[in-house]
Amino acid sequence: MKFLKKLIKSLIVIFGLLILTLYITDTDYLIKAVRTIYLKGHTTAYLEDYKEFDNQVIENGTPQPWPEHKDYNTVKETETLNNINKTNGTIAYVIIKNDSIWFENYYDGFNENAQTNSFSMAKSYVSGLMGKAIQEGYIKSLDQPVCDFLPEFCEGLAANLTVGDLSSMASGTNWDEKYYSPLSITTRAYFDDDLEKVVNSLKVVTEPGKAFKYASGDTQMLAMAIEKATGKKLYDYLTESFWKPLGSENPTLWQVDSESHDLVKAYCCIASNAKDFARFGKLYKDHGKWHGKQILDSAFVAKSITPRFKESPEYGYGWWMKQQNGKNFFMMRGHLGQYVIVEPNDNIIIVRLGHSKGKIKKVATFTDDISIYIEEAYKMLEK
Repeated sequence: MKFLKKLIKSLIVIFGLLILTLYITDTDYLIKAVRTIYLKGHTTAYLEDYKEFDNQVIENGTPQPWPEHKDYNTVKETETLNNINKTNGTIAYVIIKNDSIWFENYYDGFNENAQTNSFSMAKSYVSGLMGKAIQEGYIKSLDQPVCDFLPEFCEGLAANLTVGDLSSMASGTNWDEKYYSPLSITTRAYFDDDLEKVVNSLKVVTEPGKAFKYASGDTQMLAMAIEKATGKKLYDYLTESFWKPLGSENPTLWQVDSESHDLVKAYCCIASNAKDFARFGKLYKDHGKWHGKQILDSAFVAKSITPRFKESPEYGYGWWMKQQNGKNFFMMRGHLGQYVIVEPNDNIIIVRLGHSKGKIKKVATFTDDISIYIEEAYKMLEK
């Protein structure tokens, strides 16, 4: 009995010292990481983790349901599509043809209105909000210095950093995009309750605007600049700029770092569903128009889905681009295989949400699953 009491006391002391060490070394965010992710059996963020964090509600306005195509759900998934859906844990697969739902199916207990994490698809929304802020005169242009909004980035190379550089992932900062390392700045940003402090710790180490380097911190910094420029919280700006005007059928949630700091995790974490996510793809497909009304400047939309750097043809301003079978696709992408894939010439939108994107080569490269989701959608459409 004495041994057991000594053991318990020792464990309490060790645990206390561990907690103290985390606070002293400014890594106490790991406590939240363990509680919300690792103790639940996950090694990284997961689809419904938004329930474990603080969120702000983004209300919808008057719903504008997608019409059903005359051939709605007359074709089933191909065998290849069924296989990858099972292997990668697809929860939603939707094909929209000529602005009508041509095919939709939901899996693993999820349904058409189920909310799941957008992950980095949120970056496309943030870039769109930058375009909206330029359109409304809050931001002068893509070339406006970040220093005008964030005084922490006014010295040295940072003085040359523009909002356009942030949107196109060309900041030149020392952000290190690692999802599975508990000590990376990416992990810190996901769990820290003061995102502004995390972003302000970044250093611009190479000349901005010269090359593409995927960095979630760029989008987070851009969000902070937009909030300073507009004087509006980003979740409110999304509500009034896109979520309501595009007729979203459901309200949504956007994670914030904490109730006290109330800064959105701008690089990720909008909890919504496939058909409401698809609306933003349609807006860009239609050159910024929604049902005849110009919501977003068409010149900005065209620039967004055009590569900024010749050496990096896969990225524009907040959007990815991919050529396949002689077709040109642009897309929103998220960490676990969240996709809104658009082929404007064919008037096709493909949406896939799920638990995994399969084997990962490295950050900011196209995984093999994307090609399969596209290929199999077109096989279904040809039947």
